Amino acid sequence: MAHSLQTANFLIESRLKDAAAGKIEAYYDLGIAYSSGTGGLDIDLIEAHKWFNLAAVNGHERAQECRAEISDEMTAREISQAQKQARAWLNDTMRRAA
Repeated sequence: MAHSLQTANFLIESRLKDAAAGKIEAYYDLGIAYSSGTGGLDIDLIEAHKWFNLAAVNGHERAQECRAEISDEMTAREISQAQKQARAWLNDTMRRAA
């Protein structure tokens, strides 16, 4: 179990670096990780929606589909929270890049 958690943490850390660099596929990968519990990671639909949303607004078609699928399992408040987190991520990333 500890090994799979280390693997999940490594996956998240590496994909977060790529996401911070604006790599759309990393957004999608993070959405998959949080929606499916990859490597023992806790499933977090708000976090998954955030990442799928970031990928979707950048034209990733599969992310659009995944975002719609998990939205069916979320409350309006959870979706709103995910959207707020996505905007915050973009604002923080743009501020660091400036």
